[in-house]
Amino acid sequence: MNPLLIVLIGVAVVVGGILSLRLHAFLSLIAGAMVVALLSPQKTPVGERLADGFGDEAKKVGILIAMAAVLGKALMDSGAAERIVLSLRRALGEGQVALAYLISGFVMAALILSDTTFYLLIPLARVTSARSGRNYLLYILAIVAGAVMTHSLVPPAAGPLLVAQDLNVKLGTMILGGVIVGAVASSSGLLYALWANRRWQIPMRSALGVSAVELERDASRDESLLPPLWVSVLPIALPVILITLGDFVVNPVTKGAGNPNVALSLAAAIGLAMMWWRKEGTTRPQFAAAVSQALASAGVMVLIISAGGAFGWVVNQTGVAAVLREDLPTARLAILPLAFLITSALRTAQGSAIVSMTTAIAVVGPVAAAGSLGFHPVYLALAIGCGSKPIPWMNDAGFWIIGQTSGMTEGETLKTVSIMMTIMGITGLGAILVGAWLFPLVAVH
Repeated sequence: MNPLLIVLIGVAVVVGGILSLRLHAFLSLIAGAMVVALLSPQKTPVGERLADGFGDEAKKVGILIAMAAVLGKALMDSGAAERIVLSLRRALGEGQVALAYLISGFVMAALILSDTTFYLLIPLARVTSARSGRNYLLYILAIVAGAVMTHSLVPPAAGPLLVAQDLNVKLGTMILGGVIVGAVASSSGLLYALWANRRWQIPMRSALGVSAVELERDASRDESLLPPLWVSVLPIALPVILITLGDFVVNPVTKGAGNPNVALSLAAAIGLAMMWWRKEGTTRPQFAAAVSQALASAGVMVLIISAGGAFGWVVNQTGVAAVLREDLPTARLAILPLAFLITSALRTAQGSAIVSMTTAIAVVGPVAAAGSLGFHPVYLALAIGCGSKPIPWMNDAGFWIIGQTSGMTEGETLKTVSIMMTIMGITGLGAILVGAWLFPLVAVH
């Protein structure tokens, strides 16, 4: 059977399992991998091939995602995340509150799931709007504009971590590239937010059972209970510094401490110490339960990504890379919009950014591994990340979370959030194409 047809059948099984059968993404990816493996027989048994791909991916991302989840929980429960938001607002001034929320979302979504970032920041934005009586939609969209881009572009967020590992892109390089492209894309989102805020006056409604009166009450909480800014920033800055030094400064110390598993573990340890220190009256069982909750969410993410690794493993064994190279003899820059479109189609069809990135890297990854791209593979990883932004609608959990936490209706969320995310994805792709053309960085790779 034609390898490309086998891959398309496998993708159909994944998407169909999620949409039609309402299966969990993990089960759908494993089912798709099994179908691909059965349709492309090898000497190695199907079960072993799935286990090899699953285990290889888990080895790459398991510890990183677990430690990032623990760190994210520590930032929330200790009050460090709120301290960062408040400090940014004061530093930038009350006239730049939207920018403060955009930067806050941008920073936190790399360490905390974007959905959790919404739960954390949107109530704060509602408090701010309740105080001023204006710019409600602007603050909500600013948070979304920042959070959704780093969620798909900057490690240790799960999606960009996955594509960076599969394309053998150093995490320091992926972080730097993701920050640059994410900043460009998020800026376009902020511009749209400013326009939308002038065009539509969306009232603040009760959301998730929290009324505007309750928000005003929360706004008066004692800030002295929050940790200092330098303590709040330390577990975020430390892994970035260590990983970057490990990538670009060659000596045993930086290579050891700069290993992503070690750097994130150190950051998580600092975060846990900060959480224990700031949560007065917390018992050991409560503390352990909070950590267990974080690890449980990380476990689900590791299962999904590892299942995607199994899918990519068997897809690679079909020989689809050779077929695609024949269809794209001068791939070069053409593979970037191709990867973007594949990821966008998958995202629109089944709703999950992580699943769309996992499936897309399985399709286009072998092409990158088998031949010269003519540019650094970080650009391909970033194109996949930007492709996971269009088009969020009712099949996307994040769509509902944003609507529920902000109090917007489905129609309001579609005409604001969905359009903005699509614009940001396309803007990000444009920045990637310009970068790959002007600065291919082939010698660096």
